[in-house]
Amino acid sequence: MWSVVYSLAPVVAASIWFFGPSAVLVLLASVAGCLITERLFGSVRSSLADGSAMITGLLLGLTLPPGFPLWMAFLGGAFGMAFGKLIFGGLGQNVFNPALLGRAFLQAAFPVAITTWPSKPESWWTLQGDNLALPLMSPVVDAATEATPLGNLKFGDNPVITPLTDLLFGTTAGSLGETSAVLLLLGGLYLAFRGHLNWHIPVSILVTVYALSGLFYVIGISQFPPLFMLFSGGLMLGAFYMATDMVTSPVTNKGCWLFGIGIGALVVVIRIWGGLPEGVMYAILLMNALVPFINRATQPRKFGSPPRRVAEKKKEGGP
Repeated sequence: MWSVVYSLAPVVAASIWFFGPSAVLVLLASVAGCLITERLFGSVRSSLADGSAMITGLLLGLTLPPGFPLWMAFLGGAFGMAFGKLIFGGLGQNVFNPALLGRAFLQAAFPVAITTWPSKPESWWTLQGDNLALPLMSPVVDAATEATPLGNLKFGDNPVITPLTDLLFGTTAGSLGETSAVLLLLGGLYLAFRGHLNWHIPVSILVTVYALSGLFYVIGISQFPPLFMLFSGGLMLGAFYMATDMVTSPVTNKGCWLFGIGIGALVVVIRIWGGLPEGVMYAILLMNALVPFINRATQPRKFGSPPRRVAEKKKEGGP
């Protein structure tokens, strides 16, 4: 867990560089929501030391816009920790990724705030959006707003394809974790080299997204070029840091391939035909729900044991 936290340090630094003190406040609020909830209701022995609450808060914060109200970020962290982890019995028992479950709650509860992207202010020190909105009060964004690359291309009045260099280095509007695809890719490679993630998952996700989006783009169904699909939105963050969660991903390599292909296909379908410009969160959560079935279907047979159909027939009393 702490290795994952360390690998996110450059991404966090980039988000602070691009979005100023608003990024610091949003990340601190989401982390505080996770840490406090874990400390109050989790296991005293491992509530903070294992780093799971810290990484959940960081990942949640990186999926939020820089102008997001702090009380909402705190609430999202608390919800994700309570209903995404503790209610299932704690670390190792949860079915869904806690950070994404927290964001799904915020998406349902505060859809306007979580899809408002303030333009970058002239001064780095200026707070963005309505970070300091009072709890349970409707935030009012006074600053100018702009669309994300995905939102602009799908719903914009004058849709344009954002240059690849802007997507790679993060000079676009979006969530804190969309700052730099290069840094996310390097962080994922570091975790794969250290053996902290199963490389089959991100590879299968990225290959599926590239292949399907390229096919749909060539035949004229989609307006999204394949490279734009890869480096825009939260795909890199989801592929390397969300989908690879060891607790909520399959335990077999074959299962990981199926898991990643399913996520990649759902991302493409939601981005092209869905009512939202982004689909990474829903794709991963939906495939999280299928992980128990994938594990059962791809579990290798123990050496010397009969095939499953033979074992089931004997259990039923057959010949």
